[in-house]
Amino acid sequence: MPIRWRQGEQSACILPLSFIPNPPTFAQSNFKTQRIIMFKRETYVQRRDALKKAVGTGLLLFMGNDEAGCNFEDNLYPYRQDSTFLYYFGLPYAGLMAVIDIDENREIIFGDELTIDAIVWMGVQPTLHEKSEAAGIKDVRPLAELKAYLEAAMRKGQPVRYLPTYRPEHRLKLLSLLGLMPGTEQPSVEFIKAVVNMRNHKTDEEIAEIDKACNVTADMHLRAHEMVQPGRRECEVAAAVQEVAAAHNYMLSFPTIATVHGETLHNHDHSNVIRSGQLFLLDAGAETEMGYAGDMSSTIPVDKKFTPRQKEMFEIQMASHEAAVKALRPGIRFEEVYDLSAEVIVEGLKGAGLMKGDAKEAVKAGAHALFFPHGLGHMMGMDVHDMENLGEAYVGYGDQPKSKQFGRKSLRLARELEPGFVLTIEPGIYFIPQLIDMWHAEKRFADFINYDKVVTYKDFGGIRNEEDYLITADGARLLGKKFLCHADELEKRRG
Repeated sequence: MPIRWRQGEQSACILPLSFIPNPPTFAQSNFKTQRIIMFKRETYVQRRDALKKAVGTGLLLFMGNDEAGCNFEDNLYPYRQDSTFLYYFGLPYAGLMAVIDIDENREIIFGDELTIDAIVWMGVQPTLHEKSEAAGIKDVRPLAELKAYLEAAMRKGQPVRYLPTYRPEHRLKLLSLLGLMPGTEQPSVEFIKAVVNMRNHKTDEEIAEIDKACNVTADMHLRAHEMVQPGRRECEVAAAVQEVAAAHNYMLSFPTIATVHGETLHNHDHSNVIRSGQLFLLDAGAETEMGYAGDMSSTIPVDKKFTPRQKEMFEIQMASHEAAVKALRPGIRFEEVYDLSAEVIVEGLKGAGLMKGDAKEAVKAGAHALFFPHGLGHMMGMDVHDMENLGEAYVGYGDQPKSKQFGRKSLRLARELEPGFVLTIEPGIYFIPQLIDMWHAEKRFADFINYDKVVTYKDFGGIRNEEDYLITADGARLLGKKFLCHADELEKRRG
């Protein structure tokens, strides 16, 4: 493996490009994992201006991500910048922090220029000043000066606002920078709400980027459909899926689910041999070089044809999916769309003899969650679950309370839809043996569930098909190319 330059081994010599004869431009530079791919400078300037107006006063602290060792310091996980830092500053580099000082009208990047040791190991790069200029930031200071800057602000009584942390090192840095005791952190609700309101509404340039991610994501699924056959291992399919993303220089937007055990909702094991008679479920997505995500799921028969009961369940799931898509529009609460999708599943399962009674009442009671124990979808953008670190209460609920009902409590998005929202649609049907046995023993929802029939499906697995949609002024638009289809067409494709 390549030897990596170590942060602690740097010398005191800073070597900006201006010191190098005929330095390469951004476009000419060939440096590992450090290419600048950003929107135009004005995009970041406008975003920061809008954020300042929304929050109004105080100092906004942005914590960029550092490199992280996998099993020793120099064997690193693939680097990914914090999404909110990326949204407002566009700089995909480790070791940076930023401040927007609203009261003093300052925008500052805190970080350290590369030393000659770093350049030896990593190649010639633009200076931090040059990188920051691409985001419209001229004030660049050493990282060591950040603590003193924050302390001076606090002495003046200036509020220092920050977002919730999601990495342990973020929390430790925050405690040190602000002189806090563990457990006394208070992320700024005003800051959170301002960021959520901006990032929830995607601009045209963001939508174009998400479309790119979704097109590659669809190709990942189509490649998997070509690969699935009896005798092949799940890991071979997962590898082929990742190859499609890597061929575009894209990362995976989340760990791939590629499994014949689709009844396990987040199954990241890829060790099984694929066998005749099974269903294969793939949940995978690509992330563009600018950090925008795609997220799609598809389920196919391992054989060229579905079995009769596989086809029946597949068509019920697709009917639920299509009903949800048809209902998408501004002004409707997403929880209403979830209810509709669940009612379609209940009606279909009634036809199959697995459920009974009134569909609306069954969904209201939560009986459908035996088969559909998760939400209908989630916001998507720079995070595949967009801004999940900022809290579902703000992102997906608009401060409204969440249900505690099994199944419904997993609904990540429930709020009224607005133009510019990007979200997933992913109803599913699953037969989870342990859940079936528990509910059966408790006779839970016996007025709605025919357990004598349900127990004969415990070896079935699970079905989920998923697409990504943009809410428009008068409805919704599919993002990326269309690849989901009904059972007969899928069998023709498999044939």
